[in-house]
Amino acid sequence: MPVEAVTSTGASLYSNQPTRAPKQEMDGEMFLQLLITQMQHQDPSSPMDTSQMMAQTAQLASMEQLTNISKLAEETFALNMRGVASELVGKTVGYVDADGKELTGTVSSVSFAGPVPIVKIGDTEISLDAVTGVKGSNPDIPNHH
Repeated sequence: MPVEAVTSTGASLYSNQPTRAPKQEMDGEMFLQLLITQMQHQDPSSPMDTSQMMAQTAQLASMEQLTNISKLAEETFALNMRGVASELVGKTVGYVDADGKELTGTVSSVSFAGPVPIVKIGDTEISLDAVTGVKGSNPDIPNHH
């Protein structure tokens, strides 16, 4: 009775394992992991004193609060950009096109689909940060720059 050879399916237990991308930011989780690692590897004859641990815990709390403040500032900035973009509807704005020419036109609509609002001028869509100036909709009011 012949014995058939065992063949590999091509899949290996150790090949093509996904690699975890290293963190690029210091966050609360990383800080806590560092503190735990420090405590696990401390010298038992001279452990970390309580004041050091309290200082590091306070640093963690401060970092988390700064992270929260930063997120709130980003959200506020995004909301402000949306408000400014909405105010441009119906106004004449200046902008520079892809060829470097300075043009003007009236904003007909605004899109909030991306991270920066897009204003539509005729058939042209430009990023809010590409707007170079705004002229009031009332011609009786002088436009001072």
